Amino acid sequence: MKWLFALLLALVVFGGAALFSYYLFFKQEIAVRHEQRGDVTPAPTPDISLPEFQAAAKLRQEDKPTEARNALSAFIQKYPTDLHAEEAKDLLGEVNIDILLSRTPSPEKQEYIVKPGDVLAVISRRLKTTPELIMRMNNLSGTMLHIGDRLLISHPEFSIFIQRKAKLVVLLDHGAFFKQYHVREEKLSPKQPAKVTTKVAETMAWRDGKRVGFGTKEFLGSTRWIRLGAAAYTLYSVADSAHPEVTQPPPPQGLGLDATDLEELSGLVNSRTPVTITD
Repeated sequence: MKWLFALLLALVVFGGAALFSYYLFFKQEIAVRHEQRGDVTPAPTPDISLPEFQAAAKLRQEDKPTEARNALSAFIQKYPTDLHAEEAKDLLGEVNIDILLSRTPSPEKQEYIVKPGDVLAVISRRLKTTPELIMRMNNLSGTMLHIGDRLLISHPEFSIFIQRKAKLVVLLDHGAFFKQYHVREEKLSPKQPAKVTTKVAETMAWRDGKRVGFGTKEFLGSTRWIRLGAAAYTLYSVADSAHPEVTQPPPPQGLGLDATDLEELSGLVNSRTPVTITD
């Protein structure tokens, strides 16, 4: 029986040594070979920023726009190149629009009482805004004003920053990020200057192939363009889910944005809006 015990002991000792050698040398070598061939699936990187992004997004769902704006701005500053950074910018833009167009008083808005002789065009020029923005902020269905009407007026100082490679049209307010719009089509000549500095030349509205003016019945639901001072740069509308049919043919050259986005953007800018175009 002693020899049987000795045999079992030897098997345990030498078997353990063999198993140890396998894990120490051969298994590591096999793992290296698998990794070199690309057979190994890397361990997932923990998404450490997701809880903060979700918390900021939840503030908007809870109808806390100011808190959501602050949280999203802080998130973008903290994680500028994060997986969720672009999504946070898109959401921050929506929150900024919510705040701008709401009737809720805020430091960036003032109350204006309509006086005799006032019309939207005159008020917008005097207060450095746009007639369409005044209408949208005050839920006006038409351009008619009445003496004594109380209007909320905002004084944004918008500028446009176009990034060709990123396919983004970024709207800045007093030099700070306000909202970004995604370019859906690009029709530009191959050779473009590295940087172009210009301004908005005019906002345009089209209906049935004809230009229509602000305040007319044809203006509502019209197709919007923004023509820039730089040659070959027109921001034009392309069909989206809210505007499945855009009948106005696009210009020969320009950048196409969703019709909903361009409808919004054209109501925020005017001929004083500066524009910078870069790669």
